[in-house]
Amino acid sequence: MIVREIIAAILFILGTFIYVTGIIGVFKYKYVLNRMHCAALGDTLGLLFVAIGAVVYYGFDMACLKVVLVVVLFWLTSPISSHLISLLEVSANPEAKGKEYEVMELNGKEKK
Repeated sequence: MIVREIIAAILFILGTFIYVTGIIGVFKYKYVLNRMHCAALGDTLGLLFVAIGAVVYYGFDMACLKVVLVVVLFWLTSPISSHLISLLEVSANPEAKGKEYEVMELNGKEKK
């Protein structure tokens, strides 16, 4: 019983740490795509660890099955919406192409 609580606490703390790191990244960066990247990674990974911690702490029952389904739904919709919003930002702001981000070739050299 105590081992399960320790593992759940570690997972909760790890998820909270990832959330806080994502929030710091959102406030640190100035460009919207960098901010979105920090927010998306913090949300998805932090939510995963918190949900696994809840399943470990409470045991697997119908309520935890609902939490797992919410996590799966979030993992399916969040990357798609983030990608569409970033695509809209890039297409709506073409003059910032050289200022805010760089286009890289596959071999690692900058595209002129």
